[in-house]
Amino acid sequence: MGKKKPLVVLTRKLPDVVETRMCELFDARLNLDDDPLTQAELIESVHVADVLVPTVTDRIDATLIEQAGPQLKLIANFGNGVDNIDVPAATKRGITVTNTPGVLTQDTADMTMALILAVARRLVEGAKVIPDGTWSGWSPTWMLGARITGKRLGIIGMGRIGQAVARRAFAFGLQIHYHNRRRVAASIEEGLEATYWESLDQMLARMDIVSVNCPHTPATYHLLSARRLKYLRPHAIVVNTARGEIIDEDALAEMLENGELAGAGLDVFEHEPAISPKLVKLAAAGKVTLLPHMGSATREGRIDMGEKVIVNIKTFMDGHRPPDRVLPSAP
Repeated sequence: MGKKKPLVVLTRKLPDVVETRMCELFDARLNLDDDPLTQAELIESVHVADVLVPTVTDRIDATLIEQAGPQLKLIANFGNGVDNIDVPAATKRGITVTNTPGVLTQDTADMTMALILAVARRLVEGAKVIPDGTWSGWSPTWMLGARITGKRLGIIGMGRIGQAVARRAFAFGLQIHYHNRRRVAASIEEGLEATYWESLDQMLARMDIVSVNCPHTPATYHLLSARRLKYLRPHAIVVNTARGEIIDEDALAEMLENGELAGAGLDVFEHEPAISPKLVKLAAAGKVTLLPHMGSATREGRIDMGEKVIVNIKTFMDGHRPPDRVLPSAP
């Protein structure tokens, strides 16, 4: 008689190829409707699951973890970040947490570059004109945007994604600047001709474009606060493909309303899926480009994420340390 398969509960629908492989390897409970689980459903899931596979839409906090059954030993997050999971609370209960790092780097960097171009060159506004039937023909002074070549790009967070953004931007002729907890290797700086700023405030005051590419942690909550946003010059553009909580959205919207910033491109939001009415109004006026958290949304990326989840589960169930284990951050 074969070994009993672990019960793996998926909180959202994953790509078919990923779900099929999970059903082959595990006793997988799927979410075919793809509706986010209610709190009651999440509680029921942690009561029975050996492994929980949540996503960014699920809040796995200490209260939920305290209600987990003794059989729950692994939370295998389908996502790069783990800000949706209380990792210290899970660790205290003897529950291992894993994530899916690295596989979304190129996709997110592509979207960051796309947003920089979209905002600077007013692509969304332009794309609406022809379907609306309001285009009367080419004009030398109509729908003018801003050239990005030669401009200064300030990257907040020079990890894998930040460096991938820098490589793309460098190829477009942007001057690379960055702020990071630690300075990157000299060889990386030299290859990108990058300038390091220990002071975020000083960097912001000198940039034409700012790209947020750091993770959301307690230390980065409202890192771009109302005070810091004021350092930006009126022609500056802000792009965020990381986490909405890193920017004070109300302060950003107010500056855009007052013409204190040239524009913004946001793929993530502070209270998503709820969007600030101010930002929606600004988007209608062409002052901000809003995307529905699709920076990592490629077929290849989602499948790669699923494969990482499977490897983490299988490695853990075989009695080994999973490759993408997440440990609690040092206080």
